[in-house]
Amino acid sequence: MDLPLTAPIAPMLAKSVSAVPGLQAAGGPFAYEPKWDGFRAIVLRDGDEVEILSRSGKSMTRYFPDVVEAVLAELPQRVIVDGEIVLARGSRLDFELLGQRIHPAASRVKMLAEHAPANLVVFDLLSLEDESLIDRPLSERLTALDGLGLTGPRVHLTPRTLDPEIATQWLGIFEGAGLDGVMAKPLEAPYAPGKRSMLKIKHARTADVVLAGYREHKDSTPQAPLVGSLLLGLYEGDRLQFVGVSASFPMAKRAELITDLAPLVVEAGDADHPWATWADPAAAQGRQPGAQSRWSGGKDLSFTPLRPERVLEVGYDHMEGSRFRHTTQFKRWRPDREATSCTYEQLDEIVGYDLAELLPGAPAAQETFTGEAPH
Repeated sequence: MDLPLTAPIAPMLAKSVSAVPGLQAAGGPFAYEPKWDGFRAIVLRDGDEVEILSRSGKSMTRYFPDVVEAVLAELPQRVIVDGEIVLARGSRLDFELLGQRIHPAASRVKMLAEHAPANLVVFDLLSLEDESLIDRPLSERLTALDGLGLTGPRVHLTPRTLDPEIATQWLGIFEGAGLDGVMAKPLEAPYAPGKRSMLKIKHARTADVVLAGYREHKDSTPQAPLVGSLLLGLYEGDRLQFVGVSASFPMAKRAELITDLAPLVVEAGDADHPWATWADPAAAQGRQPGAQSRWSGGKDLSFTPLRPERVLEVGYDHMEGSRFRHTTQFKRWRPDREATSCTYEQLDEIVGYDLAELLPGAPAAQETFTGEAPH
């Protein structure tokens, strides 16, 4: 490719803040956008050549032939954009289904692209024709981006506002379509590859969950064992469903947890443990930790099972289906709670919002499609 910028290009990053910054906030004024829940992508096009790069600079082009096709149809001949690859199932985004694209078999990628097509949402313009725009302020880059006339159906311009009150409303309503929060971007700032120059605002929620196991830390040894992550569950009826992990602890706390949790340890494979069949997909019922996936590779997914008696409060941002979308944050132990009282009913019920309002005309997978080829 012969473009003004050379790949790989590190995307500009964001730091978390607790609320939408106002008009007089430091670093402003800002442009506010929805925070999409997909794969961040730097997309380069030079004529018939298209390259899709991940946040880490790795090529994702082979996993998204449908996005390549959309770029060739809807983006200018010579351009570099920053955006997010997203996938809709029914009326909301589905990150789990999107993640299935990262697969070694070209035949499976092709099937998924046919039955669950992805879309590209664009929010910044890094170069156009022979001109690099990264040194221009965001306000100028957005004017140039608006001039591209991206109206879909497969490549979309992200919604945008300069009004922090509207952005605050978005934070509340767009979650119903599977979005991940709101971004605030300084209008007068240049594009800063790899720097946390933007702000992200996400939901802050808490839940009481059951501790049913832990994995050891990568630096754990038999002489100095360390807890790496706590495995968490919520009851659905009488079944404890695995919902995620809590993993951010100081090293001293990791050692302390080994001692603290020792009385709860049960033997691996104990038939009374709710996740005793985790290693046997055919026998496993419900959601259990340790299932092999495209992300796990050959990693050791075993864990130390614990009697599911201890309850803890964790912080989280949102759910993806029946699990926490991201790693949770340990808040405190809850000795006053019975484990069986920790159910899904305690979680916020999100009011639905039709994704078509944000991505008009975008193709979506059928609500019933789970990733298997229809017969």
